[in-house]
Amino acid sequence: MYNNAGEETMRITGGVARGQQLKVPKSDLVRPTTDRVREAIFSIITPLTSHCYRGLDLFAGSGALGIEALSRDTEWVDFVEQAPKCCAIIKQNLQKLGFTQQSHVYCCSVAKSLTFLEEKYDIIFMDPPYSDQSINHMAMQLASSEIIDDESLIIISHASRSPLQSSYDGLSLIKEKQYGDTCISIYQKYTPGKGG
Repeated sequence: MYNNAGEETMRITGGVARGQQLKVPKSDLVRPTTDRVREAIFSIITPLTSHCYRGLDLFAGSGALGIEALSRDTEWVDFVEQAPKCCAIIKQNLQKLGFTQQSHVYCCSVAKSLTFLEEKYDIIFMDPPYSDQSINHMAMQLASSEIIDDESLIIISHASRSPLQSSYDGLSLIKEKQYGDTCISIYQKYTPGKGG
């Protein structure tokens, strides 16, 4: 979808900002999550979590996933994105929709962010470029970090042709859905004795 200036845009699919347009970076490195896939992600995860106070959007791009979470009642979202141009667009989108007081944008690599982020997150989105070969390493690093607990949901978007492992150092795959060339894998920490 494009606006009058010829810039690519996306829409928020649910919550208080439903229907609002987001600006999308023009870059071959950014592969925005489509409206359809974002809507599917939230329809899957909503029954899986009773509360969502704090979210984390890794490889944030335009910030669409994290902003969608804010629109759907997540109280705070941290965004991590390495490209300065994308960071500026995330801030513009947050300002436009009135979410600047419920968010923070870290303009750095995901690997670096995992060395200083300390809060526990209820929901973590990880949507790296399909060409990024470090996705398994990142998932392992995330699994061993201090920012997840037993209730955290980790949602990883990846190419259908590049399946992920069923577990990463205590993180277990609990649900997986495929949408065209995109696969959504959802992980949660496995705790012995926990039902599920």
